[in-house]
Amino acid sequence: MKRNLDREQFIEIFNSIDFSKILDHPNILIAAHFWDEERYNAARVCYKLMRAVDDMIDNHKANKRLIAGSEREEFKRKVDNWLAMVMDTNESIPDQVEIARIIKRFRIPFRLFEDFAGSMIFDINHNGFPTLDSFFEYSNGASVAPASIFVHLSGLTANNGTYSEPEFDVREAAYPCALFSYLVHIIRDFQKDQFNNLNYFAGDISLKYGLTGKDLRNIALGSPVSSGFRNMIAEYCAIADEYRVKTLDVKKKIGHHLEPRYRLSLEIIFDLYLMVFERINIGKGNFTTYELNPSPEETAERVRETILRFTSAEK
Repeated sequence: MKRNLDREQFIEIFNSIDFSKILDHPNILIAAHFWDEERYNAARVCYKLMRAVDDMIDNHKANKRLIAGSEREEFKRKVDNWLAMVMDTNESIPDQVEIARIIKRFRIPFRLFEDFAGSMIFDINHNGFPTLDSFFEYSNGASVAPASIFVHLSGLTANNGTYSEPEFDVREAAYPCALFSYLVHIIRDFQKDQFNNLNYFAGDISLKYGLTGKDLRNIALGSPVSSGFRNMIAEYCAIADEYRVKTLDVKKKIGHHLEPRYRLSLEIIFDLYLMVFERINIGKGNFTTYELNPSPEETAERVRETILRFTSAEK
């Protein structure tokens, strides 16, 4: 009886989500809807906090293409100030009260914010990624850090109104799904990123397949997709698939540490990126935003299917 009640509760939460109002596919927040209200609010605040810094840099590049050398120190100062604000747990400062309370109450490690800030500094100093290794290094902060906060909040144990830290290495658990998601994300957003003067494909991989920045731009604008571009996407998909398999192993490893609603949230966020991964047509696709981005209705249906599959497996 309890299992059926769990399903009913999950479906009730699902029905409360207005998928048409969820912009830019923040899958973290869709998945966190299934948490208790307090933890959901913590995820929302952290996501908004990190997104503000990321958008500050990306919006400048979208408008001006590059951050000029004369502008870099000012941008670095803003990131340093952001990090200092996050790490200052003085609750007497009005703008920091909620942030300080959440970090303290949920025992969120400061190093995750430090990692994120490090990637933002990299973004300020570089226009793209010269090598695949530099992309992975950047991902440690830009993708793994936010994912680690999500996994950390999922893995907390509630005890008499307080929280104990997860009983597993959060960053290690978050890493494969974060990389799988991020690799899928950059393929999904290829066209949009090009229109915003952003390129997340590594220079050495592009060069390997004879692709220049101009080639990528032309494909985004509608030129025929070259065999070199398809081969590059094939390599990225192969790497993503390795992390997909590793994510399946991690879910099995940490599952018993999580309450059902938090296990479900991990299933949802993984499944939403898997849905995009399954849409990538290496041989015939045009890799447009329209082609690779699921509609709100498709996203909602995938979440519903995940709930039904999860609750059936729990019986």
